[in-house]
Amino acid sequence: MNSSIASSSSAFQRACSQSVRLAKPSFRRCLHPSPSASANALPITHAGPPPTAPLPAASQYGERVDRRRKQAELIKKGQELRTNQSKPSNALKKRFWTDVHVQTSDDGSYTILLDKRPVRHPQTLAPLPIPLSKPNLATAIALEWDLLTSARQALRAHLIPLTSIASRAHDLALQDTAAASSQPAPGSTAPHASRTIRDDIMKTLLPYLDTDTLLCWAPPPSKDADPASTVGPSLRDLQVRTAEPIISYLTSSVWPGVQLNPGLDDGSIIPSQQPAETRDIIRGWLAGLNAWELVGLERAVLATKSLCVGARLLCEWGESFSHVRKALENSTSSEGVRFGAEEAAQACSLEVAWQTGRWGEVEDTHDVEKEDLRRQLGSAILVMSGASRS
Repeated sequence: MNSSIASSSSAFQRACSQSVRLAKPSFRRCLHPSPSASANALPITHAGPPPTAPLPAASQYGERVDRRRKQAELIKKGQELRTNQSKPSNALKKRFWTDVHVQTSDDGSYTILLDKRPVRHPQTLAPLPIPLSKPNLATAIALEWDLLTSARQALRAHLIPLTSIASRAHDLALQDTAAASSQPAPGSTAPHASRTIRDDIMKTLLPYLDTDTLLCWAPPPSKDADPASTVGPSLRDLQVRTAEPIISYLTSSVWPGVQLNPGLDDGSIIPSQQPAETRDIIRGWLAGLNAWELVGLERAVLATKSLCVGARLLCEWGESFSHVRKALENSTSSEGVRFGAEEAAQACSLEVAWQTGRWGEVEDTHDVEKEDLRRQLGSAILVMSGASRS
């Protein structure tokens, strides 16, 4: 009986093993077409310490506050260190004057007094004289110093811009006087160094003639443009309409016979140069300006990026151009309209105004640049103009 039981159990096991073997699949199915590849272990080329473990980020509010407090303390220490290295800060923190006023000196000029101390030239430390024909400039410089709250602010040129530009004009006037008398300028070692400032200004201003903002016009709108985007006058029409009276004024009253060509034409991005005759005439015109008018013109050109706009502003406010203004006042031409800081700013920023009118202004950018442009043009007018303007 036991042998029969054993034979039956072995038969059952053989049947089960055969059924398992039959249940196995006869092939494997790949889920991707690329062949399988085994990983290749790279050899160890050098031995060294293991990298440091990453530090966990600050998870608590107190840790972030402490870190920022330490950073603020380090920045404050750095600022104090730079201040102490330049000059003692205790004396510069105070304003050593109480009242600012303008006084007429014995040499026939205005002097700005801080109580009883005169405002001095930043380099020569001599009292800064202002011509008697420029009372508005002297008053503006006095107001500039009256708005300062400490002596340290007087070391920053952007806080006393009129003092800086008046000092530059005074240096140029001294150099012109020394050159006229064939004497070297004060502080110069070379005999021909007295014309350095004038030559540098002329060298800076003449290249603006080829890239003049007033002469660089946008290309005309294409025929395939969207009609919705061409409502109203195009940018090119506005630029041409603004430039034509200024160019006509300059070529008829200031530079007779001069030809001023548009800087960009036929959609080119490379400006074309003005004729050589035009450059020679304007170079000679710049050489004949007095020191204060040339420095004021430099400020206007650098602000507007336009020699034509700066020249038009100078002809409107310069003391030496009263005969031009009287001739225009006697005529009935429409070219004799008043041209001030607002008109100059609008003429040189037409594209910005046109774009912001369509897409809006960027806060703290376009509005700040707009006011800064008018500030610089106003300072240029103060330097150019005088009591004998009319």
